[in-house]
Amino acid sequence: MPELTLDAAVDLTRTGDVWVFRGASVADRAIQTLTNAPVNHVGMAVVLEDLPPLLWHAELGRSLPDVWTGQHQRGVQLHDLADAVRTWRHRYGQRAWLRQLVGPADDGGVTREMEDAVLRTIARLDGRPFPTTPGLARGWLTGRLRRGTSAETVYCAELVATTYTAMGLLDGRRPRNAYDPGSFWSGDDLRLLRGATLGPEIPVEVPAQRTR
Repeated sequence: MPELTLDAAVDLTRTGDVWVFRGASVADRAIQTLTNAPVNHVGMAVVLEDLPPLLWHAELGRSLPDVWTGQHQRGVQLHDLADAVRTWRHRYGQRAWLRQLVGPADDGGVTREMEDAVLRTIARLDGRPFPTTPGLARGWLTGRLRRGTSAETVYCAELVATTYTAMGLLDGRRPRNAYDPGSFWSGDDLRLLRGATLGPEIPVEVPAQRTR
């Protein structure tokens, strides 16, 4: 798949598209190893009429202001998409890919009702803390056994899965902690509902950071 510039990828992005990231730090490698996935972070695009494209994700850092609260916070966050991707590339050394949501076929795309479900999920979960490393490992392992965990902390893949479930794109009977970033990579068998699919990974080229 040909590489897109960041500006082109942001212009192409619509609500429900996912952005996946892969880094090479010790923490990144630990997540990739623990979850047996080629990527270590995932977020979902939120594109509304009067706002720039946004990224809905969960992370430990607080580099950018949260669009929902206006505060710098850790955990679940809603960021300007372009700023978030640049931060993950320049500060965290992460490569980025875009996967577009195709469908849902029966609705002709993301409907107003699905957008409303996204906004309700943002209002409910924005600001929830990110799990500790032991909590992350414990949640992932129990998820593999199809046992859920409390919603006190939220991991990035859990957040996307929860939002997709609210949109009617994932079966709510599967616990949110059964998902990891690799669940949203094409090598995994992610079965979406309502005739929806995720397209192939489109690599995104992020310009080098300008020096003063």
